[in-house]
Amino acid sequence: MIIAVDGPTASGKGTLAKALAAHFGLPFLDTGLLYRAVGRQVQLHQGNADNPADALAGCGFPDSLLDDPILRSEDIGGLASRVSVHPMVRTALNKRQVDFANQPGGALLDGRDIGTVIAPQADVKLFITAPAEIRARRRHAEMHRHGMDVTFTDIFADIQARDVRDMARADAPLKPAEDALLLDTGDLTIGDAVQAAIALVESRLCKS
Repeated sequence: MIIAVDGPTASGKGTLAKALAAHFGLPFLDTGLLYRAVGRQVQLHQGNADNPADALAGCGFPDSLLDDPILRSEDIGGLASRVSVHPMVRTALNKRQVDFANQPGGALLDGRDIGTVIAPQADVKLFITAPAEIRARRRHAEMHRHGMDVTFTDIFADIQARDVRDMARADAPLKPAEDALLLDTGDLTIGDAVQAAIALVESRLCKS
């Protein structure tokens, strides 16, 4: 069984994807982490994330970089959004994701284009969303919990900019697959969102 979980930043898709993977006993891949690693690699080599050649060179990151907690920072998240607009970067990372999705026994992947590009054959596709202001408040609170001195205004502006980049890019834009099940987490607690996501997956499996 393959489950694809897509959605914009801070929608809760990462938390829900991990919970779903645990519930259904599936290997889990946070594909956004791959793009964050590319962005970090570009930064380490003092490159320009908006330059296609620099971004492609960043795809040669060592696997050990995936364990670096700095990849979860807001700064690296912005770089990930910028390098992801380059078609060559997406092509370079796609095979890794496709191979993971197609492993024996299935898998669960979360990202921006799992249900539309990486695993269009997925048994269940979820698209997780929430209003931009709510997503910004969540991210702002998360950053403060980690001791990061950031303003809500800056976080909100960054999320809006990322949404525009992710949805407007020519290659694999962020959008729900035609057969995706939509879940708005804006008014839900984490526990309620997890239960709602499990119910949606089970409802789709019952129909297949």
